[in-house]
Amino acid sequence: MLMAHPAVLKNLIDQYETLRVLHAENGSEQARRRMDDVAYTLCVSTGTGDIDAALIAARHRLPGARTEDDSLLTA
Repeated sequence: MLMAHPAVLKNLIDQYETLRVLHAENGSEQARRRMDDVAYTLCVSTGTGDIDAALIAARHRLPGARTEDDSLLTA
């Protein structure tokens, strides 16, 4: 699998979070469609099947990510 560059992942995360806020504030259909597009791109870029997993995977690939972090594991 090809790995997206961390700068690309950071940009996609930032876009998704901004669009999520815009959609929550005004319910814009345009923001929702763009958010879906960015979510799809994040999923493809991280090899995941849903946006929550994609965001976690993308954040773990960013510089400074704590690779020993086990906070995703359930008790």
